[in-house]
Amino acid sequence: MNEAIPSKKPIIVISLVTAICLLGNEMLFIVMPIYWKFFGLTSLWQVGVLLSANRLIRIPINSLVAWFYQKLSKRIGVIIAVLLAVISTFSYGYIKGIWLLLFARCLWGISWSFFRLGGYLTVISCSTPKTRGQYVGLYNGLWGLGTLFGMLFGGLFAELIGIQMVTTLFSVLGAISIFFVIKFIPNTRSTEVELKKDEPSQRETIWNNQQVLAAFATGITVGFVIYGVFASTLSKLIESQMNGSIAFLGLSIGAASLTGLIQAIRTGWEPILAPMLGKYSDQKWGRGPLLIIALISAALCFILLPFKFPFFVFIIVIFIFQLTTTLFITMSDSVAADCSSHQSQVKILAMYTLFVDIGAALGPFIGFIIIDHYGIQWLYWLTSSLIMVLAWYWIHASKRSLYSKAIEIE
Repeated sequence: MNEAIPSKKPIIVISLVTAICLLGNEMLFIVMPIYWKFFGLTSLWQVGVLLSANRLIRIPINSLVAWFYQKLSKRIGVIIAVLLAVISTFSYGYIKGIWLLLFARCLWGISWSFFRLGGYLTVISCSTPKTRGQYVGLYNGLWGLGTLFGMLFGGLFAELIGIQMVTTLFSVLGAISIFFVIKFIPNTRSTEVELKKDEPSQRETIWNNQQVLAAFATGITVGFVIYGVFASTLSKLIESQMNGSIAFLGLSIGAASLTGLIQAIRTGWEPILAPMLGKYSDQKWGRGPLLIIALISAALCFILLPFKFPFFVFIIVIFIFQLTTTLFITMSDSVAADCSSHQSQVKILAMYTLFVDIGAALGPFIGFIIIDHYGIQWLYWLTSSLIMVLAWYWIHASKRSLYSKAIEIE
């Protein structure tokens, strides 16, 4: 019992440093789809490429980052992540053209791989099966504060003081966070047990385990739907629903500012709501039923969002979906955490983040191609169909008792 309270400290420190370094990336998702000409781009499809590039680079780099955390300390890994984040964030405001921006986005992608895998390993090492969902929610909720402030102040300040000033400010904050990394993150390696050469093939065990495959399928869907399609197209969706700008408290608010505000409200409740949902899944029904609720709700919201409603009805649907994403992400990450044993911890978590990255990379790339050719309505309706396929799978898996709260890979 006495270990439960102090064990949260590494999770809190890593997640808050991640949040600070996330500011520039989240600002870009709000600003670039609207102000793409400022960045020296010549076509809207280039926006999709740049918003996907950081995810695409993580596909080949994840295995290298996993090896790094097996050999060297978490502190060094997080310092590398912070330095790359600072360089990429600063460059967004000062370099022009798709090729230089593509390089900057790849630097951020490598940075995020170090942040994300380091965070997952910290959650696993600090939790038990009875606290894992709660700690996953805590971790996601705290690093999500970077999304809150990045989208809220990024979109707002970009319209008020300019994109260059915003990227400079965010990069300075990232540089300052290095001092907290040095002071609070231990200079120790992961304590994961290495596999012996004469043990049964862990690769075969993982790929023959239906629970692990379900976790990977859920992860790629989370990446595609939430981190990919929704995050990169929300400002375009709001712009299509608005006639110019709206007046609020005497201020004229554009699509970028409103998108940032909406995203910020969701990430504002996550530090409280995500641990509560995770704790509930630890103690009550398990992950499966809550995940099914999230999937069905998300699919229905994606069907409704492209329709022309009165604006306040549209905002209500947006917030229903935002509540759903909190549940969806928490359950998906908890399922993946449940699937990791001591021997396969790094391997499964690295593969899970790989699948999330693949989905998140495909989201903006495919999304803006579909928008260019068929419109945003078809993008959201096709995405809804994808979500329903996964919901159907989990409904049948629950009926077969495929998934239980505690999973051990033998």
